[in-house]
Amino acid sequence: MRRAFSVLLILVVVAALNFALWAYANRPVQVPDWRGPVAGFAFSAFQRDQNPFDRIYPTVAELERDIILLAQNTRRVRVYTSTENPTLPDLAQKHGLKLTAGAWLDRDRTRNRAEVDTLIRSARSHPAIDRVIVGNESILRGDLSLKQIIPYLDRARRALKVPVSTAEPWHIWIKNPELAKHVDYIVVHLLPYWEGIPRRNAVKEVLARYDEVQRAFPDKEIVIGEIGWPSNGDRFKRAAPSVADQAQFLRAFFKVAAERDLHYYVMEAFDQPWKIAGEGRVGAYWGMYDAERLPKFALIGPVVEDPSWPRKAVVSALLAVLPILLFAWHFARFRFLGKLLFAGLIQASCGVLVWSIGVPFEFYLDPFDWAMLGLLLPAQLAILGVLLINGFEFTEVIWRPRWLRTFASRPLLDSTQALPKVSIHLACANEPPEMVILTLDSLAALDYRDFEVLVIDNNTEKEEVWKPVEAHCAKLGPRFRFFHLNPWPGFKAGALNFALLETAPDATIIAAVDSDYEVEPDWLLRFVPHFLDDPRVAVVQAPQAHHEFENNAFRRICNWEYEGFFRIGMHHRNERNAIIQHGTMTLVRREPLERTGSWAEWCICEDAELGLRLMQAGLETRYIDEVVGRGLTPADLAAYKSQRYRWAFGAMQILKRHWKWLVFPGPLDGGQRFHFLTGWFSWFADALHLVFTIMAVFWTLGMVIDSDAFTLPLSLFLIPVLGFFVAKALFGIVLYRVRVPCSWRDTLGAALASMALSHAIARGIFQGLWAKKGEFVRTAKRRRLRKRPSPWLAVREETLIFTALSLSIVAMIRAWGLDFIETRLWIAILIAQSLPYLSAMIVAMIAGRAGEK
Repeated sequence: MRRAFSVLLILVVVAALNFALWAYANRPVQVPDWRGPVAGFAFSAFQRDQNPFDRIYPTVAELERDIILLAQNTRRVRVYTSTENPTLPDLAQKHGLKLTAGAWLDRDRTRNRAEVDTLIRSARSHPAIDRVIVGNESILRGDLSLKQIIPYLDRARRALKVPVSTAEPWHIWIKNPELAKHVDYIVVHLLPYWEGIPRRNAVKEVLARYDEVQRAFPDKEIVIGEIGWPSNGDRFKRAAPSVADQAQFLRAFFKVAAERDLHYYVMEAFDQPWKIAGEGRVGAYWGMYDAERLPKFALIGPVVEDPSWPRKAVVSALLAVLPILLFAWHFARFRFLGKLLFAGLIQASCGVLVWSIGVPFEFYLDPFDWAMLGLLLPAQLAILGVLLINGFEFTEVIWRPRWLRTFASRPLLDSTQALPKVSIHLACANEPPEMVILTLDSLAALDYRDFEVLVIDNNTEKEEVWKPVEAHCAKLGPRFRFFHLNPWPGFKAGALNFALLETAPDATIIAAVDSDYEVEPDWLLRFVPHFLDDPRVAVVQAPQAHHEFENNAFRRICNWEYEGFFRIGMHHRNERNAIIQHGTMTLVRREPLERTGSWAEWCICEDAELGLRLMQAGLETRYIDEVVGRGLTPADLAAYKSQRYRWAFGAMQILKRHWKWLVFPGPLDGGQRFHFLTGWFSWFADALHLVFTIMAVFWTLGMVIDSDAFTLPLSLFLIPVLGFFVAKALFGIVLYRVRVPCSWRDTLGAALASMALSHAIARGIFQGLWAKKGEFVRTAKRRRLRKRPSPWLAVREETLIFTALSLSIVAMIRAWGLDFIETRLWIAILIAQSLPYLSAMIVAMIAGRAGEK
């Protein structure tokens, strides 16, 4: 009962918070009411899927439906062409509307003559036409000069008794006072959005421009031919489109226009998606009605940006119910706060998903847009997936009462008890002989009755490197056997498989040790007894640990970066018998090792592959978080990056070979499949980071060079991405402070080292997915036998990418400034994307200063 109540309480609290956040994001905006009619509408009659380019025009029935709808709110409409909809004047007259007819003028002289001729005939025969407009922004577009448009105006004025004008923005009239001499009244376009004016100042700006034109032409009647604000699309300078801003602007303007008796036409009646081709995304969203002929906002009462938000809130809550229920019930042992926070993360992810799916339906998308959405939506799902995976690890580590599956060393109480024989395999290739000798000496000091040590030196060419090791093995006695193989295939796995062939027949446990490790004398005595507990135990794994790092800044940050996995990730995995076996300080039962295929020579991460294969065979692995051996961190940055590249490459080899094990139910249980799949998600995030970085650089270049074609992404797309960066960083830092016994300085150093590996991981992921085979590159530890590589050479790609991002940030600030929230968010994302590359450069500097201490 208590468990059910806890689950129900979590569901109720999270659902309430979900609704509260949706309501807050869509809180009503108080706007002055408008109860009168609209003076006039600019009217383009194209329906949603119609356009003039393909000559797809509205039917008479569609035109009449539009006219009937407009007649409910106005007595006047303006049209732009006289040839496309010849029945329109009759329909306007039928439904009691006055029509300001237009003739479209461009560079096509034949079309221009036809437009003017049709306009004259229509105006003469239809009493509903009481004004005409010859040309619409023809001078602004550069289609006609002042000298070229005047004959058309003069001809219309001679032929007609109704007032004649042309329509241009205010500044065209001011610059061309001669134009006013050839019109009966002034038609001025006042669109403050296209001048980048913030909405809060827009009505004031409109009145100022109107008065300026009035002062310039005091003897002419002024008619505002276009006045409006877009409801969607891209920001233009300081002007941001939204439904709320459109409602506030128009309702405020209607009130002022009534007070001053201004004549105007709202730009425009209905959204026109075809205008995206000429005016950009925003061109489709100037209508007071959308393309389906539904009003975007009411003229009375508060305005809500997204009236459908309650429905979206319900859908997101319903999507989250089942995963929250399963999580809260299955992990009832977690502390309440942890369950509540992770349930909130699930709900937030569902909310972002519903919002993301809903956004496209607020836009008029073409096939290219849908194709791009098809690429971006999976990427966003991946980001949410990584966030939830990290959040689950965070929750389990921080808010579990205890680990359910935990193991400790098992020293024997009875010293006479028989223990199985252990064969210790040490593979080395081109290793400094003094380092290997220290490892051998530590093995010789093992406090264990029955063991052997096989040293397999493969593909070391120089005798001065391997001969001292051979001599030292002979000195240590018959327990130690040395083999020099050259040439020999299969990298480290090939050497270990050779060792299996040479292993003593009575050895039942195989131990693998790296050539840089110095082990504790009681390692085997403490860990081998676990194999006596249960014949299903196939692997007993100790953590990697290091020494000789304290006084070297580079080795120090490397050490603490490794520590995070062994103090956090391995415990998290061990809960579900899904640890990553690593090729040192590991004990493996010989029989299943040989039965399942020995070490995989096709994989450059043969240790992790073996662990997965043994789990697939239904066997158990155990992780004992007790340090019983210490090795060396990589000798330099190139070695550090090369090792992580190899791990990422090998992970992709395993994924490609064994994906069916991980996807479909089988011997691996759900927890094991979860950890092996999601354990690599963070590395996939590094790969996506590289892709997005390259795309962001080119997109920024496009915005700087051609801001009309390349626009700032909407802030609602950018905020979740930044939230992901922040949440992931917080998860990591908090986990370190709770689980890893290091100082704040070491925590930040570990974070720096981890970020510095991002590019190497991304390259490993892509190469591993693409290439069939990988090259096993040994990780230099104590020293290199060849010349030490420059740390700056190791980060040349990161330096290039960081430079490109830095230039992008500078270019954005110079071209766009910092006035817009979207600009600041975009720059923040560029900064966040640059952090891994900056980290690599800082680590290179640290490595260069640290040297080979």
